[in-house]
Amino acid sequence: MKLHGVDYTSAPSRRKGITIASGELHGDVLILESLTSLPDHAAFDAWLRQPGPWLGAFDFPFSLPRELVEHLQWPTEWAPLMRHVTSLTRPEMRETFKAFCDARPVGGKFAHRATDFPAGSSPSMKWVNPPVAYMLHAGVPQLLAAGVTIYQLHPGDPDRIAFEGYPGMVARDITRASYKNDLRSKQTPARREARERIVGMLEAGQHRWDVKLDAGDFREALVDDGSGDLLDAALCAVLAAWAWQRREARYGMPEFDALEGWIVGA
Repeated sequence: MKLHGVDYTSAPSRRKGITIASGELHGDVLILESLTSLPDHAAFDAWLRQPGPWLGAFDFPFSLPRELVEHLQWPTEWAPLMRHVTSLTRPEMRETFKAFCDARPVGGKFAHRATDFPAGSSPSMKWVNPPVAYMLHAGVPQLLAAGVTIYQLHPGDPDRIAFEGYPGMVARDITRASYKNDLRSKQTPARREARERIVGMLEAGQHRWDVKLDAGDFREALVDDGSGDLLDAALCAVLAAWAWQRREARYGMPEFDALEGWIVGA
């Protein structure tokens, strides 16, 4: 089984692409075999269509909070909800979510999915810092068009299985220190040191998910990349490996709301 971790961006470019870490699991060791950066959505669409079997953890939200959906009186089944959301323009979606937040008290502006709390993830309706709602808006249609299985949310090719992942959840289990920044001026020695620590602990399997990472010739790249994109992809690949180990037990996933979805490993 090929295992992939995908660090997604809703606006890929040659400077900052959609980054993919790929490997295979041998025992409890994930052997990293490639790091790939895709410069545009067309390249990602083609990548999604590569034959299986493969399993991937994708760093973007696959759904929205039920509280938000019911308040807006949007469809409460996943596939119709996604069709509705992606029929909106980004400005329409942003203004709808902003109006929802503006009507709520300080400290409770955003609605959350149940998975956000154990994962420590941002609300999937956020349109800034980080703009994960835009990532959902761009990414979910690509998964659907490629015909992959979106676990427990949408049936597709059983040999190509997509899970929602969140690299920050794994990174924070190792260190609370900031380890990345897209601005070169903020790619400091302290952040490099944090990446070094994360990679070292991944190699030792000293984190909650226990999978060991054999980064091989890619180790230096994971540490040197100040944006953290390569490391985030590898962190997602670790979650994919953890899920594959538990494939006979719902991939380690609890029972969850099939409208909201769940972050693998949370």
